[in-house]
This record gives sequence, structure tokens and C-alpha cells, in this order.
Amino acid sequence: QVQLVESGGGLVQAGGSLRLSCAASGTIFSINGMGWYRQAPGKQRELVATLTFGRDTNYADSVKGRFTISRDNAKNTVYLQMDSLKPEDTGVYYCHAVMVQGGTNRRLEVWGQGTQVTVSS
Repeated sequence: QVQLVESGGGLVQAGGSLRLSCAASGTIFSINGMGWYRQAPGKQRELVATLTFGRDTNYADSVKGRFTISRDNAKNTVYLQMDSLKPEDTGVYYCHAVMVQGGTNRRLEVWGQGTQVTVSS
């Protein structure tokens, strides 16, 4: 069984910073990429940032220049550093990973449980 565990959400004032972490655990053969998505109340889930383990990054236009995605391969962990936060960044942030499961060699897409980020004005 493979799971993603997120941490680091919370309440912050506009202009502040937060750092989210997402650790993958379980029987993992390899991780192709990890990323962050978010869902605001009444809106669809949207991509925030992704990182392939070939080091290609992709950011939503709304967060470019403010958010940075990075990884620690040894820990199977991806981070999202969020600076200059705005009230419109408020939402539940979900970690996502595409990986190959150890033992079965099955390709899996896994989601975390989500962590709340609230930015007050």
C-alpha cells in the first residue's frame, strides 16, 4: 500500500509564507513525478505546481514567481514553498504522485488527504 501524507497548512496573513510538505510511503519502486493541486470552496480542483523526477517543473500562471516546488529524492518528499500569499490562494491543497509500486510494478496515481491553507486579508 502506498500513501501520501501532507503537512504544513495553516492560517497566514496576506503577504506571508507557508511551506507544505508531502511524503510518500509504502512499497515504492520509483516515482515519476509529484505535484500540488488546490480546491477553493465552490471551485474545481486546479493544478498549482508539478515536478517530474527529471526535474521539469510546471506552475499555474497565478503562482509563478511566488511559489516554488522542490523535492528530496532520498525522502520521497516534495515541498511547496509559498511566498507572498494572497487571499485567493485559500483552499485545500492536495498532493499528487505518479509512481510505480514495488512488487507489482503497477503504475499508480495517488492523492493525499489534503491540507487547508487560509490566507486572510
